[in-house]
Amino acid sequence: MTATTKTTQLRETRDQLIRNLTHVVKLPDACIEPLVCALVAGGHMLVEGIPGIGKTLLARTLAACIDGSFRRIQFTNDLMPSDVIGTSVWQQDSGSFTFVPGPLFANLVLADEINRTSPRTLSCLLEAMENGRVSIDGREEELGRPFTVLATRNPIEFHGTFPVPEAALDRFLVRIELDYPTPDFELALYTGSDAEARLTEVAPVMSPEDLLALQAETAKVHVREPVAEYALRVVQATRNHPDVQLGASPRAALAWLKVARARALLDERDFVLPDDLKAMAMCTLTHRIFMQRGDDAAPLLREILQNTPVPL
Repeated sequence: MTATTKTTQLRETRDQLIRNLTHVVKLPDACIEPLVCALVAGGHMLVEGIPGIGKTLLARTLAACIDGSFRRIQFTNDLMPSDVIGTSVWQQDSGSFTFVPGPLFANLVLADEINRTSPRTLSCLLEAMENGRVSIDGREEELGRPFTVLATRNPIEFHGTFPVPEAALDRFLVRIELDYPTPDFELALYTGSDAEARLTEVAPVMSPEDLLALQAETAKVHVREPVAEYALRVVQATRNHPDVQLGASPRAALAWLKVARARALLDERDFVLPDDLKAMAMCTLTHRIFMQRGDDAAPLLREILQNTPVPL
């Protein structure tokens, strides 16, 4: 495969992923790009928004794009870890236990309303997200690859919910907030075909094996020292601000660089530019910065990005 052919395929892959998602879910590209980059980077995603704006449909469309298996887990306060990871069942014929995998064993898992489950069950999900495996009956079971979790949370409803700890939020490579669609997008929903019909029109963009290969290529994208220093200055500014209780950690910076690498690859480059970091900053860092009064970190991060010199 020539470099030109590879570049063309990357461009087509990116554009087709975005077209599929916007066609089915009717979201602007600004909401879609972070999800596409997180998928290619091999990271997990947190989508926040009120019910009825297409979060479930978004996850199903992503699974269809990679021709992968899809499972949905509705998190509730009585959900047990075994309901998520699976359990061992006694087989009378063989006289032994057989492991029956739970819904976590899929290429793309929709973890719906993660703030409604107990900390114990949430910790099982976090272990799987972090290690790609689960612990059961004293042994470990490997999850399939690729493995991506798209979790949802309703940020305005608190009845019957548990707080999601900072360590849990840090496991998500990107977070996006979905609001009501613009009038143009909403009108397209009313006058267009049914969402389920649009989903059946989605043709796979790649196979799970293709996605794994793309994720491996993402890790090879180069970050020059001046670009790394720019990222360092930004995260240090979040730590030193008087209004910040907990700034972006080194792991947050590594996550930021990871998703920036994916954006660079899909933009046909083998090196990261400051523009990649700027484009991915809000979706990667805001849920990793905690303000003194519990305010949204987005205004502060915009100010820091605007005031931090960009390397030439």
